[in-house]
Amino acid sequence: MIIAIGSDHGGYELKEEISKYLKGKNIVVKDFGTHSLDSVDYPVYGETVAEAVASGAAELGIVVCGTGQGIAMAANKVKGIRAAVVSETYSAEMARLHNNANVLSLGGRVVGVGLALKIVETFIATPFEGGRHERRVDLLTAIEAKYPK
Repeated sequence: MIIAIGSDHGGYELKEEISKYLKGKNIVVKDFGTHSLDSVDYPVYGETVAEAVASGAAELGIVVCGTGQGIAMAANKVKGIRAAVVSETYSAEMARLHNNANVLSLGGRVVGVGLALKIVETFIATPFEGGRHERRVDLLTAIEAKYPK
């Protein structure tokens, strides 16, 4: 499995912990930055991770900013991306199972490391259920198609 990961300065420390955790599980991590606590703009990193997922260079993405909200908004601007802001494991499971989310967004100032790693594990381990949910994901794709860039 290849996972693209990125953050702004508010999510940098959590991104580093997640990267270390994933690498310890022999998962390939493509780290798109940032690489320090210096202030940067979250849209850059949300877009870059989303592009990696949308292009197929990575199977899933993880983005982190202070709250997880802004960087998810940026990621969701990329066609084909379904980024979910998650603060607990149930939503991580449902985002994958029912919504086929392909990018996980976390808040580095919202979720502690221990919980974040459980959320990540749940997100990457949960497959899309399909069935009736496929129709709903197709409807999301149809909405996206109505608003080309």
